[in-house]
Amino acid sequence: MDKIISTLSLLISRTDEDAMWEVKTHDDHREFARLVKRWEEPIRRLCARMSGDAHRAEDLKQEIFARLYDRRKDYQPTGRFSTYLWRIALNFCYDDLRRTKRRQALAPEGEAAEIEERPAEAATPDWHAASREEGELVRRALQQLPETYRAVIVLRHYENLKLSKIAEILDIPEGTVNSRMAEALARLSHLLEPALAGKSALVPRPPPSKSREVFIV
Repeated sequence: MDKIISTLSLLISRTDEDAMWEVKTHDDHREFARLVKRWEEPIRRLCARMSGDAHRAEDLKQEIFARLYDRRKDYQPTGRFSTYLWRIALNFCYDDLRRTKRRQALAPEGEAAEIEERPAEAATPDWHAASREEGELVRRALQQLPETYRAVIVLRHYENLKLSKIAEILDIPEGTVNSRMAEALARLSHLLEPALAGKSALVPRPPPSKSREVFIV
């Protein structure tokens, strides 16, 4: 009984860094599965926001964890595992975005995917429908930002990471994160202004107990 309790206590107290070390040194599939279970949803969200494609995000997520395991011997426990994983995932997303841009550049004229505003589904949408529509406009505008600006918006406003954590992930000074964030928000506002201004007269005010956010999931 004491042995079972001791084993359970060890598993509960084991950090992600401990788990990844076991994966690196002993090819521990159980510990790797635990890491995947904990991190697959945040990584899928990141991929969806960066790529703008929920279906592609599932494939990217699988590829990222496959790469993490394939390169397990390269892992060095000099920092937090979360930083290491976020960095791998972002770099993977960057590579995928560049491949997508190359494919679009080579596609015949008119076949490259474009981000276009969809017409409103109803002339007088209720607040929830309007909020969803605004969220869709934000998602579409986000895809028009350069990847470096898109990354800071996604990590800060969607994943709610601190600026210091984002600086650690991107391996840049925190002041640079601040300046990128300011520029990203300015560009996003510029993209959204025409679309949102045209809808303001049709969008009713939200219920008093709720507040509206620009960054809607």
